[in-house]
Amino acid sequence: MKHNLPALIVFISAVMILPLSCLKDQTSESYTFFRPVYKTRSEVRAAAQSTLPMEVSTPGKIFLLNNFVFLNEVDKGIHIIDISDPSKPVNISFLRIPGCMDMAVRGNYLYADCYTDLVTIDIADPRKAQVKQFIQGVFPHRRYSNGFVADTNLVITEWQKVDTTVVSTNGELPQGGGNLFWLKSDSRAFTSMAASAAPGMQNGTGGSMARFGLKDDRLYTISWSDMKVFNTSVAERPSYVKTVNFAQGDIETIFPYKERLFIGSQTGMFIYDVTDRDNPKKLGQFTHARACDPVVADDTHAYVTLRSNNRCAGFLNQLDVLDINNLTAPKLLKTYPFTEPAGLGKDGNLLFICDGKDGVKILDAANPTSITLIKTISGMEAFDVIPWRGTAIVTAKDGLYLMNYTNPAQASITGRITLNQAK
Repeated sequence: MKHNLPALIVFISAVMILPLSCLKDQTSESYTFFRPVYKTRSEVRAAAQSTLPMEVSTPGKIFLLNNFVFLNEVDKGIHIIDISDPSKPVNISFLRIPGCMDMAVRGNYLYADCYTDLVTIDIADPRKAQVKQFIQGVFPHRRYSNGFVADTNLVITEWQKVDTTVVSTNGELPQGGGNLFWLKSDSRAFTSMAASAAPGMQNGTGGSMARFGLKDDRLYTISWSDMKVFNTSVAERPSYVKTVNFAQGDIETIFPYKERLFIGSQTGMFIYDVTDRDNPKKLGQFTHARACDPVVADDTHAYVTLRSNNRCAGFLNQLDVLDINNLTAPKLLKTYPFTEPAGLGKDGNLLFICDGKDGVKILDAANPTSITLIKTISGMEAFDVIPWRGTAIVTAKDGLYLMNYTNPAQASITGRITLNQAK
């Protein structure tokens, strides 16, 4: 084929001397931005109080003590739910705690994060809870649920949603300043970021996604790169003991079991000994490819789910079973594929895995190297689970579910409190 080279050169030259604005591609798109609302620290503390039951809107983590489930409403507080009758869970009150994402319950006292502070609340009467104490600034690296980090001495108490249509150039987002958080209107709304009992004071049990864990009269909390120890021997007035720095970041979850803390990160699992309660000592670790990583354990094995998503990146969706007979050198026994495994729990030989949109899977783990599926309970996008006396408490994208598993092969949903439902 014969090319007309002089004509091509003329065309390219003409394009190069065109005004730059002629080459820009301008489009109109709908966006949502969230503007932070600030309050002083004293205003935030004054807002921490017990209120009437509220509708579940953005369910987060769970904690269990006896017949009460404590369900986090992300960045807003905690729903207290009575599950005495698993077929009829009752949302009895709401603890308004600005900036709350994690909690633990010991006897009649609840501990929670209130943005960067640790708050202690007396819940002896859940309908008339009383704030007892704040420990200020113990979580200095606390991020908001959308990943935003505020450069201010004030506290962000909410995000005001504003929908707008803007003209973008070459696909660039509009410049809204450092105090705006932008999303395309068709994007998913932003969301966050076996305990033992000491004599006379019962500790609750957290889900596998927890960042707060109890061992006897010590509360252990983890952040992105460290662990803090609190003495709760005087339950209504816990005291800060120390900070244990990790050698790396990406820390996500904590699971207390007997004298051990199993800590999940995006790149591995760590085992700490807490025989000396105030001085956690690292025993061993297991390293894996980058993925979200909650963990539960028993005497001989640890069970780790690896999940790929936008926050953790990675590409793995599987269950790793580890031999922990040698705590200083945990060893991978077997890997099982899953769809999008998140939280998990164990009751005897039964293993429960929240497998994203597939729902909850109940497995026979009597032989950890030959785990078999017993039952899948679908109908929800499951996030975390606590199996308890034949009832599995499950958090999902749309609320809280209770499942009867006394006969695992016939397990079924018995009760629920879903979005915009306050029963």
